[in-house]
Amino acid sequence: MKFGIETVMLGLATFLALLGAAFAHDELFRAHAWVLFAVLLIATVILMRKITFAPAGQAAEAEEQGYNDDILRYGVIVTMFWGVVGFLVGVVVAAQLSWPDLNIEPWFNFGRMRPLHTSAVIFAFGGTALITTSFHVVQRTCHARLFGGNLAWFVFWGYQLFIVLAATGYLLGITQSREYAEPEWYVDLWLTIVWVAYLIVFLGTLIKRKEPHIYVANWFYLSFIVTVAMLHVVNNLAIPVSFLGVKSYSVFAGVQDALTQWWYGHNAVGFFLTAGFLGMMYYYIPKQANRPVYSYRLSIVHFWSLIFLYIWAGPHHLHYTALPDWAQTLGMVFSIMLWMPSWGGMINGLMTLSGAWDKLRTDPIIRMMVLALAFYGMSTFEGPMMSIKSVNSLSHYTDWTIGHVHSGALGWVGMISFGAIYYLVPILWGRERLYSLRLVNWHLWLATLGIVVYAAVLWVAGITQGLMWREYDDQGFLVNSFVDTVTAIHPEYVMRTFGGLLFLLGALVMAYNLYRTIKGDIREEAPMGGEAPAMSPAE
Repeated sequence: MKFGIETVMLGLATFLALLGAAFAHDELFRAHAWVLFAVLLIATVILMRKITFAPAGQAAEAEEQGYNDDILRYGVIVTMFWGVVGFLVGVVVAAQLSWPDLNIEPWFNFGRMRPLHTSAVIFAFGGTALITTSFHVVQRTCHARLFGGNLAWFVFWGYQLFIVLAATGYLLGITQSREYAEPEWYVDLWLTIVWVAYLIVFLGTLIKRKEPHIYVANWFYLSFIVTVAMLHVVNNLAIPVSFLGVKSYSVFAGVQDALTQWWYGHNAVGFFLTAGFLGMMYYYIPKQANRPVYSYRLSIVHFWSLIFLYIWAGPHHLHYTALPDWAQTLGMVFSIMLWMPSWGGMINGLMTLSGAWDKLRTDPIIRMMVLALAFYGMSTFEGPMMSIKSVNSLSHYTDWTIGHVHSGALGWVGMISFGAIYYLVPILWGRERLYSLRLVNWHLWLATLGIVVYAAVLWVAGITQGLMWREYDDQGFLVNSFVDTVTAIHPEYVMRTFGGLLFLLGALVMAYNLYRTIKGDIREEAPMGGEAPAMSPAE
């Protein structure tokens, strides 16, 4: 019987969620348990409808035929869904900062919507993109089906359950108040179980590979999976007040807690938003350009230098705090050193197009990937620069940091993910090509303009804030109040909302393009780049 054991386990989990709602020690836990019960009940009903009865050996033999591409199809669709949701919530929170009357108490105020936005973009959109592409890349480069049978499905849907629990928890007010790690202890425990299963699937596929060589993209994916597991476990070590209540207390306190948090926070950027997506870059750019990676040796140097240096850079988030000065300096030095391997990876990606630069005229997907590398290069220069203490004294706590984060998150993570999805959809659904390459071009320029507007106005806003905060009069008193700085940068906040709206519009264009591609439609349109100019005789 197919899915029999899985259905029984899901039904048991649904019953346990019902018990959690019945015996909860606080109202927030009860509300969250009801959310979990509803989600698991729906999943149980869906899985019951998929149960099939066939001889065990016959079912297992059918399962082992070819690659597991069904999970990739779901992954692409869910990634696109979370992307649109995350960008939409981002526009809403930007509008709330511009026009505070849009804050709706208590569930939809800025304090609850902001972590919803960051988690939706980073973990829902970015995380689902990483799981989907890693499952695609490891199968193709290892010539092996995903290890563990239905364990890969558990990873995928278990991760989606984590996202739903985290998102609903934010709106309910359930939070640890830890940057990029807001979910409470029981959600963290669930993610740990899912992540260990993810490591087993990925590592098991590598072990049973038919190709003796491990391609470098898998190195980056594996480092992302292992390091994020370590970061997540250590940063979220906590003691719950009750096993049927939401509240817990971190095992760390004071300066140690701050250092642990930003060791986690910066390395979440380093390994979740950088190493994982570099794995994506090292596979999909050569595939889309139909060229081998420029330098395999450089990719290995890039990998090991990045892995070694990134883990030490977190303290630069704590300049001019109670953290010991030597630790702040250590974080700054390693951050500056990170510039070189980061640019080595960018150059490796760009030089992969050697001999194929003409494709930039005719292939907007390649153009999107090159723009992703450009934003990666700019962000990995700006980040080390902002870690320098004298620069950080101006930039820290200002919107310059927000502009920097978004130029990396939307420019690098967003663009390379979009390029990978555009590559995957025609292959997974057996289509000749995308519905419209010209719509890809529209998406490219809407997204690029949105990011440029967003980042540029926040650079201006951040530097304005920093300069106003450090302005003193002749007697040594601050000239400007905090409210004065908020008033001064209001036009930039409005422009930031406009930039986010452009980026969201580009994502909606992409969603429409993918929908028509999956349906099998092909739009009749002139080829990109136009016709080659006719040669005229010399006079």
